[in-house]
Amino acid sequence: MDWKKKAITLLEDSLYPIPTELNELDWKCALSTKTERLAEHLCAFSNYKGGGILVFGINNDGSFTPLTKTDIDNIIQKLGNIAHNNLSSSISIEHAVLTYQEHSMLFIYIPEQSDKPIHKKGSNMFDAYTRSAGSTIKMSRSQIKSLIADSQGTPFEKRHAKQNLTVKQVLTLLNYRKLYQILDKTIPNNTQIVMELLVTLGYCTESLDAGKWDITNLGALLFANDIKDFEELSSHSVIVRIYEGNNNLKLLHEQIGTYGYAIGFDGLIDYVMKHSSTENIKVARILQPTYPLIAIREFIANALVHQDFSIPGMAVTIEIFKDRIVITNPGSPLGDINRLIDMPPLSRNEQLAQAMFFLRYCERRGSGIDRAVEAIEQMLLPAVKFTKNALYTRIFLYPRKRISDMTKQEKVMACYQHACLSYESNNPINNLSVRERFGLDKNKSAVASRIISDTLEAHLIKVSDESITSKKYATYVPYYV
Repeated sequence: MDWKKKAITLLEDSLYPIPTELNELDWKCALSTKTERLAEHLCAFSNYKGGGILVFGINNDGSFTPLTKTDIDNIIQKLGNIAHNNLSSSISIEHAVLTYQEHSMLFIYIPEQSDKPIHKKGSNMFDAYTRSAGSTIKMSRSQIKSLIADSQGTPFEKRHAKQNLTVKQVLTLLNYRKLYQILDKTIPNNTQIVMELLVTLGYCTESLDAGKWDITNLGALLFANDIKDFEELSSHSVIVRIYEGNNNLKLLHEQIGTYGYAIGFDGLIDYVMKHSSTENIKVARILQPTYPLIAIREFIANALVHQDFSIPGMAVTIEIFKDRIVITNPGSPLGDINRLIDMPPLSRNEQLAQAMFFLRYCERRGSGIDRAVEAIEQMLLPAVKFTKNALYTRIFLYPRKRISDMTKQEKVMACYQHACLSYESNNPINNLSVRERFGLDKNKSAVASRIISDTLEAHLIKVSDESITSKKYATYVPYYV
């Protein structure tokens, strides 16, 4: 896609339904006098996958502000000088004045650079910047090392977790028996055949030293008998914390995962389901699930696959409170957080995602979150809440509550997610479907109408057919249709 067309699309995505800056696009109302900060923005977009765009003529609240020709000329000249003189390498930037909703704005396109990291001139490479959660931030040393490896064509999963090992050491560190169990295959007596399978799946490579082997990050993450045996990966264990009430003041139990993800995944899911369920003793002492298994499984798998391994000291964390479950993974989402249901996911760790799918721990591409949200709807639970900041993505799941106890925002988001799911099945929503979503009787149509009206007011849905003027027959689709 031409960068100018992409710029308009990104601008629209940033303004609706809720104005918020994106990783790929930064609003500016005027030219800053701080040359250093402008250089940081150019560095950040140069290091960011796909590059990015500065758009001048928009205030911090998403409203438009006019630009004069003098303003435009000064911005182009100053940014051009910074791009040429103030960075570790001179970069080329492009500009265009484009019209959106009758407002003329200046767009500055900064392409991703192949030779990364780009940093400010006069400093070392560890003074580099990137984009995260719509902001320009300084990169950690781990992020910079990862960026260099990526620019050299070596993704995280292919890098070596341990090197120069004997066959015996490899088969001691990795649980190959679990791999054969998952694949429903008989373990061969010949260890060479086992090693060939590990190499084929990308879990090992032959070392430069004859007769020795290297375990990849992918192999260690999935099949480590003890993740602490791999120093660089030891901070990526999954942590589960269980609290007594609705806050984190009293921790009842903390479990830090030992095994690789493939070995421990089923046990992890069972553990979370057990400790988030309620006890039903009316007939027999059984555990009644508070949350759907599908949702717990998919959201945890999603957190594992999409975590940013370059952020140090942060693990995938699952926190179980009395009134919610919170799942956190390091790294801001790569796509729009309002479009997680309908858009194919942008994978941060493509090989890990493919491996989890191959091992049947993940759904096919793009269907996992859909299925999870659908399961939430079927249990009549409040909407899933997705949040982000520069360092993490966080998902909140809530137990069932009466509609009278839901906040207006909870009802609006449930209606919006219902519209997204329905549209994926080529069906608009209406008063009846919203009543079914919330478990409302026919005589509660006014309540459903109020929810639809509030969701329309939030610009999250729109009327699907403007020619239908009667609210009784009106249907609705997500705002992005």
